[in-house]
Amino acid sequence: MDVRAQDMGVAASAWPAAFVHDLMPRWIGRAADARQGGFFDALDSEGIPLAEAPKTTLAQARALFTLAHLALVTHRSEFVDAAEHAHDFMAAALHDPVNGGYVRAVTREGRPTGNPEDRVTRSYDMSFVVLALATYARLTGRADVHARLDAAWGTVQFRLTDPVTGLLLEDDAVRDPAAADAPMRAQNPHMHMFEAALQAHEMTGDPRWLLRAAELADLGLRHFLDAPTGTVAEFRAPDLSPVAGPAGSLREIGHQCEWAWLLYRHARLSGDSSRLVSADRMMDFALRHGFCHEGPMRGAAFDAFDLADRRAVPTFLLWPQTEAGKAFAVLHEARDAYAAERAHDLMSLIASRYFTADSLACNQLDLSGRVLQPMALTRLLYHVVLFVTEGARTGLWEMAGPQQNEGGDPC
Repeated sequence: MDVRAQDMGVAASAWPAAFVHDLMPRWIGRAADARQGGFFDALDSEGIPLAEAPKTTLAQARALFTLAHLALVTHRSEFVDAAEHAHDFMAAALHDPVNGGYVRAVTREGRPTGNPEDRVTRSYDMSFVVLALATYARLTGRADVHARLDAAWGTVQFRLTDPVTGLLLEDDAVRDPAAADAPMRAQNPHMHMFEAALQAHEMTGDPRWLLRAAELADLGLRHFLDAPTGTVAEFRAPDLSPVAGPAGSLREIGHQCEWAWLLYRHARLSGDSSRLVSADRMMDFALRHGFCHEGPMRGAAFDAFDLADRRAVPTFLLWPQTEAGKAFAVLHEARDAYAAERAHDLMSLIASRYFTADSLACNQLDLSGRVLQPMALTRLLYHVVLFVTEGARTGLWEMAGPQQNEGGDPC
């Protein structure tokens, strides 16, 4: 499984372009469900779809965003077609016309699974629905997609927002978010809704989205920022008090980097740099505690750091590597002398340890580089594509390849 980038017939520096123009089209050929629509949520380590597994809004929305984003960047018609394939399945099978949201999961055929938990609308999922629809709306210019985007935001506002605190509810089945038996308050939906609002502003030019993004950033930082360490806590109790045990003391390194990247992005889009102090503190923590310094995984971002035990969790999911890489890309843009080298090292590590010659091969590794989770998850491509394109935007590498529909946004 430890297939080095040089063994893949492509130098590590050329891997971003090969990923976009070679590997992604091959992934579409394997993961698209030509019979029932949409994309399979996962492939096994041999690239075979897990065909009978449910299809989730999370995976389908991330696939739609990934493909629409690549279509906008590359102007390749196959990405446009694949994005349409993802959008149409979401609209037909996952959209709930009663409440305007998107259910958690359906069967391969697009029917209810029979599990009541799959019928709820989750705020985490809706952040990716907004992200995806905003990007697809820019790609197509279709009025119906813009209407779906507005409706999705309406669901977030009126069905998934706590009227007392303004925080996002876990899902639309939560009736009293402050009750002792309610789900813990999670930072992750707020971070990704912040991301979605930034993307919607960039895709539509509507200034209201930038205001929404600022409100979400402030909300997340107000309730989840741990002032003594400058880090983002994953959870608060339903009454917003700190959580005891590992759920309260673990700091996910990928999320420190992801929040930092988003705060830098917000400053670039808005001209408001007031939140960059928080971004810098998050990255300072990540740099001091979040990376492996020796062995086969040298330079990789740990999954988490435990504040109580003062030690890192010695495993390495794929997505923290991409989030650290995105943060290094914007630090390179801000003229950090070492950020480019760190970003290149992470890209080489991703290419050599998480991918085979023709597919996403695994999700998590241990300290020795041994595969712990061999599954190729559709939802992970969102992370990789954003790292690849952010690196290209900031001049870290080239991503050129065959292009179609030259001269403007594809339609």
